[in-house]
Amino acid sequence: MLEKILIVGAGPVGLTLACELARYGIGVRLIDRSPEPTRTSKALVVWSRTLELMDRMGCTPAFLAAGLHARGATLRSGGQVLGGTRFTEIASPYPFALMIPQAETERLLTEHLAGFGVAVEREVALSDFSQGAGTVTARLSHSDGREEAVSTPFLIGCDGAHSHVRHGLDLAFAGQAQGDEWLLADVRVEGAGAPPPDEVAVYLHRDGPLVLFPIPGGRARVVATVGRADPEHPRPEPNLDAVQALTEMRAGAGLRLSDPVWLSHFRIHERKVDEYRVDRVFLAGDAAHIHSPAGGQGMNTGMQDAVNLAWKLALVLRGAAAPDLLDSYSPERAAVGETVLRNAARLTAAATLANPAAQAARNLALRALLGFHAVRDRMAATMSEIEIGYPDSFLSEGPGAGLRWPPEHDAGPPPGAGGAPRFVLYAEGGPEGAALAARFPTLIVPETRTPPDVRLYLVRPDGYVGLNAEPGDWAAAARYLAHLAPS
Repeated sequence: MLEKILIVGAGPVGLTLACELARYGIGVRLIDRSPEPTRTSKALVVWSRTLELMDRMGCTPAFLAAGLHARGATLRSGGQVLGGTRFTEIASPYPFALMIPQAETERLLTEHLAGFGVAVEREVALSDFSQGAGTVTARLSHSDGREEAVSTPFLIGCDGAHSHVRHGLDLAFAGQAQGDEWLLADVRVEGAGAPPPDEVAVYLHRDGPLVLFPIPGGRARVVATVGRADPEHPRPEPNLDAVQALTEMRAGAGLRLSDPVWLSHFRIHERKVDEYRVDRVFLAGDAAHIHSPAGGQGMNTGMQDAVNLAWKLALVLRGAAAPDLLDSYSPERAAVGETVLRNAARLTAAATLANPAAQAARNLALRALLGFHAVRDRMAATMSEIEIGYPDSFLSEGPGAGLRWPPEHDAGPPPGAGGAPRFVLYAEGGPEGAALAARFPTLIVPETRTPPDVRLYLVRPDGYVGLNAEPGDWAAAARYLAHLAPS
């Protein structure tokens, strides 16, 4: 008898995947080699689309209570405001950036997972694994020296940029490191020149950018370039005086930093795998893609990887969908990962321009572009990830299929909420919808909902349009579901 799905890595991505599988009644083991969870802030923002997906998970209220609601971002240079965007314009029930340290994100997800009777198994490492017919055999090493052999139907690597699972698959992690070295400081920021406490403040300077991200509790993160990286001559670890001087130089006087809790240097790597799956082994999060923190989308993209994979695994393991459904995971999420990486790289390249003439042209362009409401809205929509979709997926059929289903059209609990990952049918009509639900009871919820217009929709458990058909085209809906159903 096969054991539970094995997830390697108990960061936000692994925790999200474990929570979703447990919610759907799928047995899961979540292991991590570290003796304790993250204690530092690391990833800081949970964006609107991730919060919408958390509505299905049932843990949004806890996050909203713990985080700080950032209402916008402002770009400055030389003491002048170039422009900015207001997150309050995001077309979502959550029109803000929820600023919350990664340590808190992990704590809340761990508590949510415990509600399903699942705990993280710490100081347990994946030694190696092999794939056979219908199973993955993995060897686990425990901190007391004990070795354990387990069989699992699927192995998921959520174990970060240095993923042991990815190495075991011998997948290339193609890309490169960005040339600059960056400083990070989590501090208290006060003074007359401090930006509003609910604003992300970007200061563009001839020597490089400096960004202030608000953190709950009256704190902020300072991130700034400090020059080209030189591995043969590493810089000493930063101290508060150095961060204060750098902040005054780039953001101006009037900001007083104190009470540092984390000071570090880091480099930006931009890498991704081409395939997120090899047979019964999958990758998610930083194990599959890493990129610049510009836009704050890394953790969010990884958590959305997990949501995408969880409902598909659950349907297949429940026997409600054909195994071919899993073939959609890698192309859907690889396309998203490529887009996020490309956008983050462009933002970083624009912010770190070194040529004075190029800097001046950039600032002029930003001032002009950010004067347009449409540009500001598009920036906010991109950062919040509400524009992400799967129009090219084989699960998307009809005009506009693959796009996010607007939450205001839910007409009930969000599709995918509850204990079963089923599609929701939105259509006018009576007996035809009931007949379709009776024919595919494990794939769609029994109650047909009223659509926002006359068309017929099947909405996926992760809240994206699967089928967009002509009104009353019950044959199209039946064909779509029959393609997913097990043979």
